[in-house]
Amino acid sequence: MNFNQYKREISAAIAFLVLLIVVGIASPSFFGAGNLGDLVINNAPFLLIAIGMTLVILLGEIDISVGSQFAVASVLAGVLAKSGVPVPLLFVIIPLIGVAMGAINGALIGWFKLPSIIVTLAMLVAWRDGLRWVTEGAWVQNLPSNFQWFGLGQSTGQIVIVAIPLIIFLIFAWSLRNLNIGRAIYAVGSDSEAARLAGIEPKTITFGVFALMGGLVGLAALLNAVRFNEIPSNAGIGLELKAVAAVVVGGAAITGGRGTLIGTIIGVALLGTIGTALTFLGINPFWEKAIQGVIILAALVSDILLRKYEEKLSTDANR
Repeated sequence: MNFNQYKREISAAIAFLVLLIVVGIASPSFFGAGNLGDLVINNAPFLLIAIGMTLVILLGEIDISVGSQFAVASVLAGVLAKSGVPVPLLFVIIPLIGVAMGAINGALIGWFKLPSIIVTLAMLVAWRDGLRWVTEGAWVQNLPSNFQWFGLGQSTGQIVIVAIPLIIFLIFAWSLRNLNIGRAIYAVGSDSEAARLAGIEPKTITFGVFALMGGLVGLAALLNAVRFNEIPSNAGIGLELKAVAAVVVGGAAITGGRGTLIGTIIGVALLGTIGTALTFLGINPFWEKAIQGVIILAALVSDILLRKYEEKLSTDANR
């Protein structure tokens, strides 16, 4: 293995290990089976969103509407379940609703060449305020018994919630490394014009990635919703910041073209642990959002400095 190739992922893994050591020394109860199990269950659906965000960032784009999409999909999952839609059918309907929301972003960004930050900011507001207007802020309550844990019971339901994201992670990680579509995503993120000249259609790739992002958000919303007996209409607030932070702390370049899903899953583990770790350390968990923001800023500065260093090395080598 070329360790230099994975230096960013290794750095994230070291940071995660240091966090575990610190919190383990300060509060050994952090490693209780119950707490570790809760961490895994809480972050399994989030892994799906981070996978989609990785693909978006590899393109050199960003999607900050995922939290609002998550809320819409969550509420619709509860409403449809209450109306009698069978739970297995929700596995089709809710991701498709997510695909539709993501496709709107993809069309505006890919086909109409609008900036992703502006498009997804507008959709963040549109979906969130639209949902607030429709629901009047009310939560979805009195969910049918066969909705929670998919009607399988808590133990089996938890296994399903963890297994699905892990299987999807393995599929996407393999596909990015071995399939043409994976190489096309990296190519578009590195240089879209060069990719176009090589026969890749950046507009189509961009549209497809954003639609896929929406589908993963929809599935994540369903996996998260079945854990509770009611669904808040304000679900997913701040999810976009956490997803971006997880991807960039895992080594993906915010400017596109570089990153791995191995780094992303490390980032998910790190970001998913920080909030709970702060509580065990006796620190106000509201600092979690500030830490996420600092991580994104640090990653951006790191990318700029690394790029300048690589350009300097290339210039020196050509002299």
